[in-house]
Amino acid sequence: MVENSQIRVALILGGTSPEREVSKSSSKSIYKALKSLGYQIRLVDPAYGKNQPKNEDDFFAEKDYTELSNRNYVDAINSSLFDEVDIAFLGLHGKWGEDGTIQSLLELRGIKYTGSSVISSAMSMDKIMSKILFQHYGISTPKWIAIEKRNLNAEKIKKEIKEKFGYPCVIKPNDQGSTVGLTICQTEGEVPEAVKLAFQFSGKVLIEEYISGHEVTVGIIDNKALPVLEIKPKHGIYDYECKYTHGMSEYEVPANLPENVKAELQSQSLKAFEALECSCYGRIDFRVSNDFKTYCLEVNSLPGMTSTSLVPKMAMAVGITFEELIDKIIKLSL
Repeated sequence: MVENSQIRVALILGGTSPEREVSKSSSKSIYKALKSLGYQIRLVDPAYGKNQPKNEDDFFAEKDYTELSNRNYVDAINSSLFDEVDIAFLGLHGKWGEDGTIQSLLELRGIKYTGSSVISSAMSMDKIMSKILFQHYGISTPKWIAIEKRNLNAEKIKKEIKEKFGYPCVIKPNDQGSTVGLTICQTEGEVPEAVKLAFQFSGKVLIEEYISGHEVTVGIIDNKALPVLEIKPKHGIYDYECKYTHGMSEYEVPANLPENVKAELQSQSLKAFEALECSCYGRIDFRVSNDFKTYCLEVNSLPGMTSTSLVPKMAMAVGITFEELIDKIIKLSL
């Protein structure tokens, strides 16, 4: 077996999405684990192109090292930064990281990477497409409406919400994560501003039935479901602040739910993972109603790896340490 010290890993972090800071936080944890595991590591922020920081601390600093650009992704991947790299560990989040873009660029160079394929990444990032596939494969998901700017009609939208599922409802961009641009509308008067906010982050918007009850998630590693985790956010919704601020959420793993419900969640999570043809690892988010019906929300093909992240917590519940999880992801991807 090849020793870790012989494997060259390019840790790709940062990027240009609204989740840039989350990516830096995840990647800092991944970087420490990779160092501890003895891998050869090269840090690359594709938003900087060929002009990468010389000091490793600058990759994780709050202030950007230089100007960011989407175009820089192509320059970075095509440069000597990736010469002799055995695998790229994707620490990116959001657009250009989870949507198949960086994966397709790496494939053009023949570089292996962690996580799901180009197509699977693109489908998991497209919430509307994911829900169509969930429906096709018999995976329960909240009722929804998809809207585009070109056919935007506020009165028609309000009428459709009222007819299909009513209030409260969830309005969010089609291809963002970390609850970026998301609003829970209690009344129809809140809809126009919520739609406007969501369109700031995406060309398509998803309006979804709100399921009152439990916020839960299931991690997948090597096609096996990890224990179900329940999230108890201080805000009542697992928003950006609750996700990335210590003390703003409580986590229970295994979740205190009936055993048959947990078994159903694990079964549904594997079905959702397979429906989008994802591989290696991921996380499937659900709502469980007060009468214990399960509703799949989305698949995360590059789940967070910060100190407050969920997949590491679920892995730890079955005795897999953070370092072992990172090592397993690399070995599976190779």
